[in-house]
Amino acid sequence: MESQELREALQSLKSTKVRMTPQRHAILEYLFEAQIHPTADDIYKALESRFPNMSVATVYNNLRVFKEAGLVRELTYGDSSSRFDSNTSDHYHVICDGCGKIVDFHYPGLDEVETLAEHVAGFKVRTHRMEVYGTCPDCSGRSRH
Repeated sequence: MESQELREALQSLKSTKVRMTPQRHAILEYLFEAQIHPTADDIYKALESRFPNMSVATVYNNLRVFKEAGLVRELTYGDSSSRFDSNTSDHYHVICDGCGKIVDFHYPGLDEVETLAEHVAGFKVRTHRMEVYGTCPDCSGRSRH
């Protein structure tokens, strides 16, 4: 059963005349269902049994198409691999120092930070992002044993 968000993303791609291949559909579906902010390699590994002829380059190329269509965001954190987020609404991330898990959260009060930055620094602000780092419940439980 496809989610409403996935159906809308598929419809959006159709309207841009992007041909829907089985691999493209599977990659997009994985992004919308996984909710784990996967890397291209994560997606490749998750789908390689279904698509043995698919390459990591195919995954990257499709992620680029999705990004250009505004369906996913590319998240970069230092030197680690880019992660991809199907939630393109304004939100923030909590990142586990132990396992690297990324969890979305939204805090409306932070939406004013761009206005404040423009006022204080005189910049014309384009966007902002915020990450909070800590230890997830799974990793916290592991360290107590």
